[in-house]
Amino acid sequence: MYGAVRTRTLLWSAGLAALLVLVALVSTGLGPVTIEPHVVAMAVANVVPVPTAVGLTWFDLGPLSVPWPSVGTDRVFAFSVPESHQTIVTGIRLPRIVLAAIVGFALAAAGTVMQGFFRNPMADPSIIGVSSGAAVGAVAFIVAPTALPMGIGLQLSAFVGATVTAFVVYLIATEDGRTPVATLLLAGIAVQTFLGAVISFLQINAGESLEQVVYWLMGHLHTSTWADVRLSLPAVVVSFVVLYAYTEDLNVLLLGEEDARTLGIEVEWTKRILLATASIVTAAAVAVSGVIGFVGLIVPHMMRLLVGPDHRILLPTSALAGAAFLVATDTVARVGPAEVPVGIVTAALGAPFFLYLLRTREVHAVG
Repeated sequence: MYGAVRTRTLLWSAGLAALLVLVALVSTGLGPVTIEPHVVAMAVANVVPVPTAVGLTWFDLGPLSVPWPSVGTDRVFAFSVPESHQTIVTGIRLPRIVLAAIVGFALAAAGTVMQGFFRNPMADPSIIGVSSGAAVGAVAFIVAPTALPMGIGLQLSAFVGATVTAFVVYLIATEDGRTPVATLLLAGIAVQTFLGAVISFLQINAGESLEQVVYWLMGHLHTSTWADVRLSLPAVVVSFVVLYAYTEDLNVLLLGEEDARTLGIEVEWTKRILLATASIVTAAAVAVSGVIGFVGLIVPHMMRLLVGPDHRILLPTSALAGAAFLVATDTVARVGPAEVPVGIVTAALGAPFFLYLLRTREVHAVG
């Protein structure tokens, strides 16, 4: 049985990974300067480091020297690509596309976990106020950067706002070591409402920064850099590994907490891990991209219709589909007559599709 699940997971993941590469390849070639896909592939190959040697590095720890494996890398390809095309591909478009893939991957993974955690098809990564907390941190930095402590940047302000909000909501909903899901959901809604008021107040007092605030709140990827990729990628990868390790427990939680305890699941511990990790992966994405809606809501529903409710398959496939979806929608956002924030495109495409699911009565349960 487990072997069949693993085979299905590998096949679906391989297919969606191939789709993601194809979408990214086409997207990289589109823009004011059109570049053929094979030129894009050669430009990318020119900068990809390839392992060329394996050895040992010795670290001195006081009286001891500890060996540690090291891998030497080098750029082995040197395809003939016009310098302007090489710069456009690897210096301008690729950071944005890679970041879009990371953010889509993170939001879809968090949405899948939140829908299973709350056993609610309307749940998404922002349901406990994480996105609103990030928005407060980012907007506060834009409006009054000197008022924040230690000179922290916009991304860190958003990340701190998101994680602090998740922690506060958890504390509010927890009593005697137990965190009822319904209380957590209501506490998240109340905190979201309060933070919405804070954001509105900051917008009123934003002055000349109002346009920047609005762009951030609508979701954006136009300022993406490789630094943003390096900032978000480790948190997303580590968080995803943790979430995937708990997919079997998440399947059992769908039966209800009492049944899960009967089957030997440490319910409260599992809920803490899932909630904290989903909040961190959401915060890592929102901190570098702003608030991008609907990815974490509709992509898990789409994949649940295709692969079923088993989270061992649903989580990785939703994450990869979310990555491809956001790369595609960001391409639509930037190649039109005038670039628009990607959050507008995801909402414009996501809302009608979600209404279609509601009308066809496909969205009722997550288990």
